[in-house]
Amino acid sequence: MRIPDLPRPRSLAGQLFAMQAVLLALVVAGYALFTFVSDRGQAEAAARRQATAVARSIADSPSVRTAIRTADPTARLQPYALKVQRDTQVDFVTIMNPEGIRWTHPDPDQIGKRFLGTIAPARRGRSFTETYTGTLGPSVRAVTPVEDADGRVIGLVSAGIKVEAISARIQEQVTALFAVAGGILVLGALGTYVINARLRRHTHGMGADELSRMYDYHQAALHAVREGLLMLDAQHRVALINDGGRELLGVGGPAGEADVVGRSVADLGLPAPLTGALLASEPRVDEVHLTASRVLVVNTSPVSGGQHRGTVVTLRDVTELQSLMGELDSERGFTQALRSQAHEAANRLHTVVSLIELGRAEEAVEFATAELELAQALTDQVVAAVSEPVLAALLLGKTAQANERGVELVVGQDSGLDDGLLPPSLSSRDLVTILGNLVDNAVDAAQGGVPARVTVTVRTAGDELVLRVADTGPGVDPAHADLVFERGFTTKPTGPGGRGLGLALVRQAVHRHAGTLTVREAEGGGALFEARLPLGSGGERRAGERAGTGTAGGTA
Repeated sequence: MRIPDLPRPRSLAGQLFAMQAVLLALVVAGYALFTFVSDRGQAEAAARRQATAVARSIADSPSVRTAIRTADPTARLQPYALKVQRDTQVDFVTIMNPEGIRWTHPDPDQIGKRFLGTIAPARRGRSFTETYTGTLGPSVRAVTPVEDADGRVIGLVSAGIKVEAISARIQEQVTALFAVAGGILVLGALGTYVINARLRRHTHGMGADELSRMYDYHQAALHAVREGLLMLDAQHRVALINDGGRELLGVGGPAGEADVVGRSVADLGLPAPLTGALLASEPRVDEVHLTASRVLVVNTSPVSGGQHRGTVVTLRDVTELQSLMGELDSERGFTQALRSQAHEAANRLHTVVSLIELGRAEEAVEFATAELELAQALTDQVVAAVSEPVLAALLLGKTAQANERGVELVVGQDSGLDDGLLPPSLSSRDLVTILGNLVDNAVDAAQGGVPARVTVTVRTAGDELVLRVADTGPGVDPAHADLVFERGFTTKPTGPGGRGLGLALVRQAVHRHAGTLTVREAEGGGALFEARLPLGSGGERRAGERAGTGTAGGTA
């Protein structure tokens, strides 16, 4: 059974167009009605003034007073009244005696008959106007007295304009008004259509309910996504940021999103390389950046619609992944060290076998014993100095790696770190990140030099764990002492790990544990990196015990 398609709701633009068209039509119709009523009142008032002026001018005429005193006033007044009626464009002029008997009328048959209308005020010497239905139909008329030199009323004059004539004048004005109103309505409708067509393009033809529903879905999806999402406008101000973005960037106060939206990226307090990536106009793909406590993969994509409208930024947290990769690198180093040792052991075994075949058993035993003592001495030296198993294993593996690259890795004489001294808050993963990257960096610097040596010192000093790595390489320019830790920020990475990211990861791990990281020139040349990490209350107690027994010799 096929479900019939439901009618799609009218788009928001269409609803606005209909509402605006109706509103405009009501406004124009209301204005036309108001103008009609106003013009009708004005037309009636103008007709009253016109009729009054005509009646008074006739009443004040000396020829009219003279004609009234004759034996046959009609003979002289009728032609005069018709001429005035024609010249002043009124519908009738009636001159009568004080009792209301007509001397003139547009219809000669009405002469001699009584005037239809009110005459009492005029007989008392007062002019007035009224609307009355007479022989010619409804009319607006004025009645005024004709007085002699002594002030006695000797006649009456009435001039009037028919109501239908007034209505005809109003109709002409209203017709013109409605023509103008119709033109305004058409122009308004065209303007409204153009505006709503533009609105329809911006809303993609969606209605208010659809836009509201889309906004709800947008908000729900925005805050449900664990990855960080950041939207910047054309002025690089934050237009939108989700919960994941605030958490990954470490921005936003008690008000949450409201504390961030509207602020410039440059004012968020982010690391300079990350800020530069967000402000860049070109897209960035899978760039690795470090904040105070996280390793982020950043992607940016400009939003353009004929012009630069802003930037969409996505953020992924790869801190755990980076740590696991560090551990994997360490395991890979251990594997390579074992492979190297196996290769060396095979060479030594071949040497022993060859000596035995040549009948030199004593030299074979002496050679094998010396190699065994050398390997055992190296292991004993590392374990005796650093009994913490993770660091000891790391140093043994790095020693084999360094030897394979022609670099001698030695443990400093003042090293000393017992097993169980480190607090739980100082994870082995962070120790591997810090010491492993420092050693790798030192081996890279020392390789190819004469001598090629790396010295590692692991010890406690008071309530701090000191990790010190010195090399015999070219050293670090004092002017770049701070920049060297930002190499991961300023170089272009080739993958999630990124080139030159090691020292930046070391600084991040050190800062995460409220420690310090410095670099200076080593005594014999080269660079000396030193990381100091607080041990906490448990570390303080154990460090105090070791200081009392004198096992932690030397100074930091």
